[in-house]
Amino acid sequence: MLIPILIFDVALVAWSLHLMERAYESKEFSLMLAGTLVAVAAAAMLVVYFLMGHCISYLLKVS
Repeated sequence: MLIPILIFDVALVAWSLHLMERAYESKEFSLMLAGTLVAVAAAAMLVVYFLMGHCISYLLKVS
């Protein structure tokens, strides 16, 4: 399950860099903000995945 999430995260980061590159070229703040939000979403998805993995494994061991 980790491999599809990592592939999706890499795609999100690539899209984020593309948005930021276009923002720098056209001097648009909104595209820079969108790129930053996409990068933060990719990082948050990985954090949530690892936190939930630890929670689920803990709950399965306790039961």
